[in-house]
Amino acid sequence: MALFTILGKKINSLNYGRQLCKYIQALSQRGNQCCPLFCIVVQKRNVSHTSHCTWNYETERRTFKLTAPEYYNFARDVVDKWAEKEKRGERGDNPAFWWTNDSGQEIKWTFQNLSEMSKIYANALTGPCKLNPGDKVIVILPRIPHWWLLNLAAIRAGVILSPGTTLLRAKDIKYRLEAAEARCVITDKSSADNVDQIADSCPSLVTKVLVDTEKRAGWLNLVDLANTGTSDFKCINSRASDPMTVFFTSGTTGSPKMTEHTHGSYGLGHLITARYFLDLSPSDVMWNLSDTGWAKSAWSSLFAPWINGACVFVQESPRFDPTLTLKMLEQFPVTHFCTAPTALRLLVKQRLRDRKLGKLKRTFCAGEPVNPELLDEWKEGTGLTLYEGYGQTETTFLCGTYPCIIQKPGSMGKPAPGYDLQIVDDEGNIIPNGREGNIGVRYKPERPVGLFKRYINDDDRMKSVFRGDFYLTGDRAIRDDDGYIWFVGRADDVILSSGYRIGPFEVESALIEHPAVLESAAVSSPDKDRGEIVKAFVTLTDAYRNADKEALVKELQDHVKEVTAPYKYPRKIEFVDELPKTVSGKIRRVELKNKEWGQNQTNN
Repeated sequence: MALFTILGKKINSLNYGRQLCKYIQALSQRGNQCCPLFCIVVQKRNVSHTSHCTWNYETERRTFKLTAPEYYNFARDVVDKWAEKEKRGERGDNPAFWWTNDSGQEIKWTFQNLSEMSKIYANALTGPCKLNPGDKVIVILPRIPHWWLLNLAAIRAGVILSPGTTLLRAKDIKYRLEAAEARCVITDKSSADNVDQIADSCPSLVTKVLVDTEKRAGWLNLVDLANTGTSDFKCINSRASDPMTVFFTSGTTGSPKMTEHTHGSYGLGHLITARYFLDLSPSDVMWNLSDTGWAKSAWSSLFAPWINGACVFVQESPRFDPTLTLKMLEQFPVTHFCTAPTALRLLVKQRLRDRKLGKLKRTFCAGEPVNPELLDEWKEGTGLTLYEGYGQTETTFLCGTYPCIIQKPGSMGKPAPGYDLQIVDDEGNIIPNGREGNIGVRYKPERPVGLFKRYINDDDRMKSVFRGDFYLTGDRAIRDDDGYIWFVGRADDVILSSGYRIGPFEVESALIEHPAVLESAAVSSPDKDRGEIVKAFVTLTDAYRNADKEALVKELQDHVKEVTAPYKYPRKIEFVDELPKTVSGKIRRVELKNKEWGQNQTNN
């Protein structure tokens, strides 16, 4: 049986070219040479891969423990392991990777494909690209198969990969290349011009690699390198503590930070994500809509699914289209689906009841807190519970809602097994239930596997977030007497008005329940009498775009007073066409806040 399946139109119309087809065909004639296997041993449990859960939350919290071995490599110990299982007929015929695009083309790869091709790519990185273990490469690619192969190749070779979104401009790329001291950049023609604008001012940059069939002066071509490469590659014997990847954080409260994860913290730490949040099996198909430049893509489109042997489904599209997304869910056997609240708000407006989503078993949301109304609308339209997951670039899955616990709409749920999450003060002291504090991850006396290693070249920030026995996430929350955590907001976003502490999420949750509000962001605004007050920036639904704005402001203010404590209502409301967001889709409240305070201070 061939190692690959390509469906739909001819592959030479794919944006990464006909040459890819040739070398994939060549791979089918080669034998696989997999590295030694490594078995992850954790306590056994009986898990149902349906909407019901048969594991006991309190038991798992008490007994589950994840420990990293001295040596660990995700490509060797996970991908190659599943490839061996496929050879022995122990996995089934579900692909490991399933890609499609707007033109209807498809690619299906097995774990054997991934193992073989990533070795070819690893040889390209360590040979023509001149990368050694510990060197950094910036990869800026859309959702094309090369991104997944390059991640696995870098892991095999010990090269530290840092992903970036295709929305990055020249100055953004320059910042990342200089901050990371990257020796190589890999991108497609959409970002190549931006790279060439700044390449000469980046002294560490040695190699530029283009993912395209066309040639470009001063650039290597990845397709050519793959076609002439070999799969004879010995995987590096990486320590679990060795650096594996660097993420530049979203920068909701300032310039992006370089967050370094190890082979253990991400390559193994996402076992918790796979096991408790996504609950995947080898027969499942996981579709996560995150952009490849965001850490969530590594979460749910790479590490977590493949740890459990599931299929990663990818739909390459230049922008989010709710109609197309639902069409894909009807057409393909996606069992697990994850996206951000922004996308869900558009999906619930698409008459979900009329859609045939029978293959879908589990749906998830991450990136920002989920409003109770959105949970209700999704459940009403699909019949499925929307499970919320909380984590950070610095961690794996930390906290969420599960089928085995009672759902409390508006709550973040309970801490994930494998982590000790507490609400603590600014010095890392645990505070009583019912009081607002910092979400803290205990890292002493034993550091959890999924916690990042460090912020590169930022000792001051390291000191500020590691206080006492806890890593402070920068998020504020309250824990109730049942152990549920309730999100308040980012520490920098909390509004102090007339002695009250007001979380922006509380205001935004109230506003979103009004039919006029599509999205909103609440920030502080200076006030002569109260010090600061709540101001809401609101984008309107189509039905209210032409409404009387003065009357609508009063209507929204009265609405907030009715659904939450009156002191939280926004005393100022400004209607905007769109809200500023990070490249990963998170609202940049800091930009709105800085603009608001700057304008008012200037005017006053």
